[in-house]
Amino acid sequence: MKYTFHIVDVFSSTPFGGNQLAVLPDAAGISTEGMQKIAREFNFGETTFVLPKKDPANTCRVRIFTPRTELDVAGHPSVGTACAMVMKQRVGTGGPIRLILEENAGPVTVDVTRRNGGVHGTLTLSAKIEAPTGAPSPTDLATVLSIGPTEVTQVFFAGAGVPFCFAQLSSNEVVDRAAINRAAWTATLSRAWSPHVFFFAGNLRDGGKLYARMWAPALGIEEDSATGVACAGLVGAMASKPDFSGMAYRLSIQQGVLMGRRSDIEAEAQKRDDVVTSVSVGGATTYIASGEIEVPPSALES
Repeated sequence: MKYTFHIVDVFSSTPFGGNQLAVLPDAAGISTEGMQKIAREFNFGETTFVLPKKDPANTCRVRIFTPRTELDVAGHPSVGTACAMVMKQRVGTGGPIRLILEENAGPVTVDVTRRNGGVHGTLTLSAKIEAPTGAPSPTDLATVLSIGPTEVTQVFFAGAGVPFCFAQLSSNEVVDRAAINRAAWTATLSRAWSPHVFFFAGNLRDGGKLYARMWAPALGIEEDSATGVACAGLVGAMASKPDFSGMAYRLSIQQGVLMGRRSDIEAEAQKRDDVVTSVSVGGATTYIASGEIEVPPSALES
């Protein structure tokens, strides 16, 4: 049976940048095992499958798969799926459009607008910000990254629906020079609260600009060119700090440069009465291609 797919580049205003995403806009009838095999076939960071909604108040149901596993929520797949649905006129026309996607973690909101001739999506999450203790020491994390211990400024755990180990490094050059030490990752992070490591350089003050990379071997992603949900967790963790008394905390994150797939992500946390109420990540999405994939009967629901 043939299924339509679209390919978009998320968090990029130009083709062949950002994070690749395959979207199957009418995926009803494909089994869970079939979805996993299709995601492995595309071999992008994620592939999404759009299904009929369960709640009439929502836009559609979306399942997200990496080449290895299913995710309950994710940034660039949510933004890219919503933008692809608008681009291909599956939903809405004209002005700003709000889509509510039913994901495994619950409903997520993506606002899609047209800007400067392109399409821009912003994902908003109301997930509680988690920031547990127990992160690896800077020395241990430096070993994972194959850099010097003095080149790691701080390490901490945080997440907004998906957990990450964050590491602030001393410069962009150090970020580029980092190389995963698989044995050290296995010993230090593979069984930690988060095995995924998001490392960056830059200014963490409100309005700061960061230069970042992300590795998630446990998900079958050796390196990710844009990790929206990590950026959401990062702004949420920074805004949660007692010494930040503002109402909105913003960061601009550039990622994927070393991979040749530059991504530009805008992240924001809203805070009220000393509590983070929502986090959002946004950026442009660029249409790349459409086609059909032949799905064999073995990959369909019986």
